[in-house]
Amino acid sequence: MTFSICAFLPATGELGVAVATCKPAIGGRVPFVRAGAGAVASQAVGNAWLGVAALDLLARGAPAPAALDAALAVDPTPERRQLHLVDARGEPAAWTGEATPDWKGHLAGAGFSAAGNTLVGPEVLERLAAAYQAATGDLAERLLAALEAADAAGGDRRGRQSAAIVVVRDDPFPYVDVRVDDDPAPLVPLRRILGLYRADRLASPRPRSDYLKQ
Repeated sequence: MTFSICAFLPATGELGVAVATCKPAIGGRVPFVRAGAGAVASQAVGNAWLGVAALDLLARGAPAPAALDAALAVDPTPERRQLHLVDARGEPAAWTGEATPDWKGHLAGAGFSAAGNTLVGPEVLERLAAAYQAATGDLAERLLAALEAADAAGGDRRGRQSAAIVVVRDDPFPYVDVRVDDDPAPLVPLRRILGLYRADRLASPRPRSDYLKQ
């Protein structure tokens, strides 16, 4: 029901997940991101516990392939799941179960993993990956460009409803966390919201020392 990308940007140390689907409020179910650990997307017949388990394994130092295998090993129906991730070194890993709805698949490149199911075809992920690799700017901008390219290629074959981007840097909370929970074209307001967030929160961030003095 979803297409998503997990990524690590070495230039800034950012980790993030971006996702879009035809279901509501996907930002609360698919992305799992932690500074210094990794970025995980758990989707298809979703099991949020898979995302939690994989992220905890990454936080304990497991590389992406080992975290993926260990998380799936405790799931009762892995054939229905789609789980993909990158660790804090940018190594990707992905799983697409045989029982996830077509079209389904995943692909990876340097510092990112892309996956989707219930898509119009493989061109969705191909366009997503190409757009991410060609994009510039911070990780949130690159992730949004990737979602937009995937959507333009047809995206989820059932339609559109929600989208989200979560990015962390070196704090125990998100650097960017924006989402659209219910809209017939969610990437349009998502770009607008990201612009508002960037102007209000990211243009002149308070130094960490100011917060620690409180």
